[in-house]
Amino acid sequence: MMRRTSMLLPLLVVLGCSGEGLPPAPAPTTSLPPASPPAATSAAAETPAPKGPVAPIAKKDPRVTEIHGVKLVDDYAWLRKKDAPEVLEHLRAENAYSEAMTASLTPQKERIYGEMLGRLQETDVEVPFREGAYLYYTRTEKGKQYPIYCRKAVKGGDKAPEEVVIDPNEIAKTEKYVGLGPLALSEDGNLLAYGLDTTGFRQFVLRVRDLKTGKDLVDRAERVTSIVFAKDGKTLFYTVEDPVTKRSHKLFRHALGDEAAKDALLYEEKDERFRLFSGRSSSKKLIFVQSNSHTTSEVRFLPADKPTAPLTLVEPREQDHEYDVDHRGDELVIRTNSPAKPGDPKSTNFRLVVAKVSSPGRASWKETIPHRKDVMIESVELFSTFAVAFEREDGLRQIRVLDPKKLSLDGSHKIALPEPVFTLRQGENREFDAPFYRFRFESPTTPSTVYEYEPKKRALVLKKRNEVPNYDAGRYESKRVYATAKDGTKIPVSLLYKKGTSPDGKNPLFLYAYGSYGFPIFPMFSAPAFSLVDRGVVCAIAHIRGGGELGETWHEAGRMKTKMNTFTDFVDATEGLVQMGWAAKDRIAIQGASAGGLLMGAVLNMRPDLYRAAIADVPFVDVINTMLDESLPLTVEEFEEWGNPKKKDEFETIARYSPYENVAKKAYPSILVNTSYNDSQVMYWEPAKWVARLRERKTDQNPLLLRIHLDPAGHGGKSGRYERMQEMAFKYAWLLDRLDVKDGT
Repeated sequence: MMRRTSMLLPLLVVLGCSGEGLPPAPAPTTSLPPASPPAATSAAAETPAPKGPVAPIAKKDPRVTEIHGVKLVDDYAWLRKKDAPEVLEHLRAENAYSEAMTASLTPQKERIYGEMLGRLQETDVEVPFREGAYLYYTRTEKGKQYPIYCRKAVKGGDKAPEEVVIDPNEIAKTEKYVGLGPLALSEDGNLLAYGLDTTGFRQFVLRVRDLKTGKDLVDRAERVTSIVFAKDGKTLFYTVEDPVTKRSHKLFRHALGDEAAKDALLYEEKDERFRLFSGRSSSKKLIFVQSNSHTTSEVRFLPADKPTAPLTLVEPREQDHEYDVDHRGDELVIRTNSPAKPGDPKSTNFRLVVAKVSSPGRASWKETIPHRKDVMIESVELFSTFAVAFEREDGLRQIRVLDPKKLSLDGSHKIALPEPVFTLRQGENREFDAPFYRFRFESPTTPSTVYEYEPKKRALVLKKRNEVPNYDAGRYESKRVYATAKDGTKIPVSLLYKKGTSPDGKNPLFLYAYGSYGFPIFPMFSAPAFSLVDRGVVCAIAHIRGGGELGETWHEAGRMKTKMNTFTDFVDATEGLVQMGWAAKDRIAIQGASAGGLLMGAVLNMRPDLYRAAIADVPFVDVINTMLDESLPLTVEEFEEWGNPKKKDEFETIARYSPYENVAKKAYPSILVNTSYNDSQVMYWEPAKWVARLRERKTDQNPLLLRIHLDPAGHGGKSGRYERMQEMAFKYAWLLDRLDVKDGT
């Protein structure tokens, strides 16, 4: 798990939100100051303070940290005192101020929410997938916040009665937050092991449900991160996280129903850079246990039918060597970035090798697909009669079908797809002997579509395309353009706009990006986003370095000492869209979440004059202080992404962009900051401190708002689909107001 990896996807990405109307709101009591063009960077741009609500001013209580001869003064460190009365008082004051400042947006928010709801198929059923003797599926019901997990027996055919496996709506009757974590079915289909979070802090309690009775067993475990059944259906393997650092670090074996027995600790990952997870092979014959850092991995396994067997190591860890493993027959199939031979460079985009289960180490590896400079092997899935490789090429995912005997490019083929700009995701493929591969396809203008591909026939079968009421794809267009970075690198940008929109330099622009961990943001379908597009907003995603859209080399070009590329790419992409005419230079809004919130903080410090407004969701903005505190969740693990500020050269790199340290006395655009008190990935105090420092130093009168969920919510906000859509409607209303976009214009 990556601390700053956003669970909030961009506005162009399907969020699975819906709802039934906003609750009544008080009559507007005040209005936001009028939207202004990009803020000047001089204090001379100051204007008289508007009348209205008064922003809360955080007290100063300086804490000085001296490192590498530099004194860091943190006036707002006291906000870290979670549950302290003075902290809660300040956060409530921020919420009250934001509510008062945005009360006038309520009618627009309600209109937008109604539009979003009108484009949602509220009652729906997903395409069932087979696992063992059952067909499993989820369905939604109008008025209910969560999907319901169901199944039917295969032998009963269409007339088989429905069995509800788990219904989060029932849990929500007594809990304000419902988050399902890891899930695992026993091989006979009688038991479901699941993790449940009811606070938003992503700490899951393991429970086991008897699907014949619908009742939970007595078995429990705290802080589970992964779950897998042995073949016997009586033995459960699970990993847990440290209660303080939230690092998944221990693997246990548990005998179901044996309350007296102490679960056996099979493995403990003691290197604080690594996280531990367990899973089952595609063949279901092996149980894998994988240790991962951001740059290095190590895998062990044992037979699924011999749960007390010792773990076998595949290949000892070596710094910067990443590999993962699957199984078929008597072979392991391994995706690795190791050099093809001694002395060669690392296979940055990965290659594919095989080895015998009886001799799994690197000395026995035989290459089947070599490293390719422009194509990254993202993952490989194995079946009895074919194999599938997900690849990234030219900023898009592709699916390559492989001969299972060769597992090579020889005789392979790509699945032909119907549009040039799209994204693909794995579907539910649980049967090793299945004759088809299921995947999801979508584009900015095509709703999520389930396909099954039959390799023998090379036939693509459409199983379902999500229905989107009140939506006409013919009214919209999407395309990819390229902006040029200062060093000459071409930055892909995906656009979505209303058909007939011309690049005439007059369009309001909404620009999103992420740019960290090698995590790719692909252009996807979002029905809610058309509330922006219908009003003439051009929506865009900048595929900047630090992300993974163009393979692992794209990630390497935007992490550690090269991290500044992420921020300058975003600025260059913005300016490129202005030069191409896709954006009016004084009507640009931007958004980023989590590590993308760091992006927002950095570019607002660098070039506040470029932007009219910014939304920063759960932003990671206090980089130096957080990365100096190894007691915080995930800090040590992320030294390999951001650097360790205790090292002078790495400190100097971070200090160049860390948003909190670089807030200056200058004018900033309008900023909306959103966070959750129970966020376990980016602690609430980071955005709270950042807003306090911005409010102290900025020289403009543009709105600066902090909204914090004080009741149960997590890194992705609220858990219910209605609640999340209400949040999105608010953000859209705020964004349109800041861009001065009026309905009917």
